[in-house]
Formats: sequence, structure tokens, C-alpha cells
Amino acid sequence: MPLGLLIWRGFTGGVTANPIEFITHTLGWWTLTLLMVTLSVTPLRRLLDMPWLLRLRRMLGLYAFFYASLHFLTWLVIDQFFDWDAIVKDIIKRPYITVGFTAFVFLLPLAATSTNAMVRRLGAARWQLLHRLVYVIATLGVVHFWWLVKSDIREPVMFAIVLTILLGVRLIYAKRKNGVAANPQPGKA
Repeated sequence: MPLGLLIWRGFTGGVTANPIEFITHTLGWWTLTLLMVTLSVTPLRRLLDMPWLLRLRRMLGLYAFFYASLHFLTWLVIDQFFDWDAIVKDIIKRPYITVGFTAFVFLLPLAATSTNAMVRRLGAARWQLLHRLVYVIATLGVVHFWWLVKSDIREPVMFAIVLTILLGVRLIYAKRKNGVAANPQPGKA
């Protein structure tokens, strides 16, 4: 749906005076939004006792990868026009691009291992460990956005708050789980 709306805006002239920047930023915003939605599945599942939400997580993660790919390709093809020297200089010179590029590179193995066959091939424990990279990716995405913005940091701050809450909930759950594992029968010596 967001891509459809973006295409519609392109055909109707609603992509501002700088269409390349508008498209790139819109795709990046949707990437971060979908990453946050993906990260919210597990806490919502636990909070609302809705196990079926887990079936959506992989699809949402792949949508986030799709929008990240479009975001990256817009920069690579339309903005930089495959000027490899300029691309390398941009990645080195601008920290927000370095961080964004790193996040995209980290997304590649997650997308490549998103099938049931890859879960079986890697084994569930290794697959899960690899897919914890999503926490690093989301953090890098927020930093990428924050460093990109020159003055109005309200949106990056909102993403940072949401990410902090989502990671904090996971940390609390992990501590509780480890506490129960260390003392499976409280009160008994």
C-alpha cells in the first residue's frame, strides 16, 4: 500500500520539488516503520496472548527488507546513477550513509535465511541467533535517520523511543525468563 501511494503521488505530481529526496526519505521512513512493527510482534503476542501474531513476523520482516532495498536502490540508481567512485566516497564521507549502508548489508543475510528450509539448514538456535541482528539493524536505522535530519529531530526521536521500549520489553522478558530458569520452584530449597 505505501509503495502504491508513493507511485500515485509520483504520477500526480505530489513528490515535492526534490522528488528523488522525497522518494528516498519516504522509502526509508517505511523501512523503519516496518522494522518497528516487526519488532512489536513478539511483545504484542505476549501481552495480548495472541500466538497467531508470530505468523506475521517473517512477512513483516521481508516487507521491511523490500522497502530497505527500494530505499537503497533509489539512492544507488536514481540519486548516484551507478557512479561507483561517488558512491564509495559518499559511504566513507557521510556517517549517516555509512550507518545506513551497514544496516542494509546486515539485512541481507536475514532476508536470505528467511525460508523454512534455511531454518532447518542452519538449525533453529543458529537461525535465531543470526536473526537477532535485527536489533542492531533497527538501532542503526534509527541512527541513520537521526544523523540524516539536520534540525527537526522529532521523527527520529519518536523512532528511538519506540525502539527503546521494544528492546526494553525484550530485556525485561529475558531477565524474567532467566530468573525462572535459575530458580524453577521459588520458595523451595
